[in-house]
Amino acid sequence: MTTLALLVIAASVLLFAYTYFGYPAILHLIGRHGVDLPSPGTGWEWPTVSISVPAYNEEAQIEELIKSLLALDYPKDRLQILIVSDASEDGTDDIVRKYANQGIQLLRLEGRGGKTKAENAAAEHLTGEIVVNTDASIRIRPDALKPLIAVFSDPDIGCASGRDVSVGSDEETANVGESGYVGYEMGVRDLETRVLGIVGASGCFYAIRSHLHRLPLPESLSRDFAAALHTREHGYRPVSVNDAVCYVPRTTSLKKEYRRKVRTISRGMRTLWHKRALMNPSRHGLFSWMLVSHKVCRWALPWAALAAALAVAALVPAHPMAGVPVVLGGIVFALAAIGWWRAEDDSVPKIYSIPAFLVAGNLAAMHAFLRAAVGVKDALWEPTRREVVKAD
Repeated sequence: MTTLALLVIAASVLLFAYTYFGYPAILHLIGRHGVDLPSPGTGWEWPTVSISVPAYNEEAQIEELIKSLLALDYPKDRLQILIVSDASEDGTDDIVRKYANQGIQLLRLEGRGGKTKAENAAAEHLTGEIVVNTDASIRIRPDALKPLIAVFSDPDIGCASGRDVSVGSDEETANVGESGYVGYEMGVRDLETRVLGIVGASGCFYAIRSHLHRLPLPESLSRDFAAALHTREHGYRPVSVNDAVCYVPRTTSLKKEYRRKVRTISRGMRTLWHKRALMNPSRHGLFSWMLVSHKVCRWALPWAALAAALAVAALVPAHPMAGVPVVLGGIVFALAAIGWWRAEDDSVPKIYSIPAFLVAGNLAAMHAFLRAAVGVKDALWEPTRREVVKAD
């Protein structure tokens, strides 16, 4: 019994170390001589671009979004901006129509269908060679679009993801752990880009060749995750572009962030299952290893932690010192519980908010797996309401 418990604990610790430290370290070693992203050569003409923005009841921030999109540094005669209203019931559509004379187009859908359905419906109306997807709450830096599009001068690149920067007020600490996690994730994507390509694009801001964007995708799946998988599946390379910066406001409520994560991860799991052939190393080699390491290992971590906790508990009667990590774990969970309880309070100290964010993320992965395993369908898309930020 003792030997089995120790093996379970060791396996859990190794999985954690590999997932968050070993995998990036191996990527660094493999990719240190990787090829830099291309810049357009002489005579390269900027391709036509369509920006697609799904929106539902976004009257509070849709005008600020439109102004930021109009301010993007890109040839105006080669840029289409389409706002897809998923049967909005507020003043969203009226605000969008005010900008029709500046080239802003509105596609209104009758009867809510969710984000992926809205994006699917928009596909036939998009005229650009490159399609850019973003969200209503996101602000793209004015100089970010050209770097994102420039990489498509390489015919082998099929999808390009921007670099998310998580932002919030200096005083807001309720969900401050999100910023650190986003920064870590962007670092891993940069390493993946230098090796072979990213395994998932950022839903906040990414571009994809139009013929890849139009590939069929079930409405219950995640389009941003599928974009990178579609790209690799059809022989192209999906990459992350550091200079293509977009600002993503932190959700000030950890409870809302938890619900968002459950929804996002469960859709991601269904998407990976739909594209499970990409995890076959005999067909997809290095990419299958990256996909399993980045996604499957992370989703497995909370279950490994639960197994380790049970193994430690089994050791306590015979080895009282084994109770030390139980006490330390209890302290972390206590801090997390306080952070969760005060999740609506912007004055939550970091000592509470960071453990709460970490625990919430792992619990969300477990919750999402259970939902996906029993076939629970997500409710219709309800955008995460975030504070409006401006792109500098």
